[in-house]
Amino acid sequence: MLERVYWIAVKVFLWLFFSSIGYVIVLKYIPVWITPLMVSRWMDTIGTDESSKLYKTWRSYDEISKEAALAVVASEDQAFPTHWGFDFDEIQDAIKENQRRKRPRGASTISQQVAKNVFLWNGRSYIRKGLEVYFTALIELIWGKKRILEVYLNVAETGPMTFGVEAASQRFYGHSAESLSRSEAARIAAVLPNPRLFSIRNPSNYILRRTRQITRQMRYLGGQKYIRNL
Repeated sequence: MLERVYWIAVKVFLWLFFSSIGYVIVLKYIPVWITPLMVSRWMDTIGTDESSKLYKTWRSYDEISKEAALAVVASEDQAFPTHWGFDFDEIQDAIKENQRRKRPRGASTISQQVAKNVFLWNGRSYIRKGLEVYFTALIELIWGKKRILEVYLNVAETGPMTFGVEAASQRFYGHSAESLSRSEAARIAAVLPNPRLFSIRNPSNYILRRTRQITRQMRYLGGQKYIRNL
């Protein structure tokens, strides 16, 4: 009986393992139309007066202003072009800082955020964190940097029921993400830590200050050439 249970467990594990690899390979080539976070946000509106409409429009990397790509890298993960999915220096710094901070600071890279948003559920647990590490390694190996950044720019939450820079640009600026200016792109990046609290359309003084900081970082990194060879 124990041997039978063992082999069933092995078969289930292998099926999940190869299925996950296959799913990652498929998503390298097709748009990511829906994510667990989008479903969660939509379910949150059930039984409330909130609109259940999801604002999301997929755009290829070439159809998005490189100012937007540079802005999220400058704001979220400046080591993105060179790390292998994890920024260990940032992780060590966050651990040290969190020993004296009331609100812990995260150290997730763009790759980790994509792995979490596309493949996993909300919440904190060792199982979910372990799967995040696994999927981060997979997309770094199979997708590559350009695809990871393309997916991030399309699935990141950018406002209430709003996902991706194209939807944010159309909804809050009235034009396509292809023509985003540096300051517009920086403001989108500025709200990413908490897009349900911070507003692109009606930025607080903090968001305006953060936007200026990000534009300075974009210049410091050397502009668009910093991400040219992803």
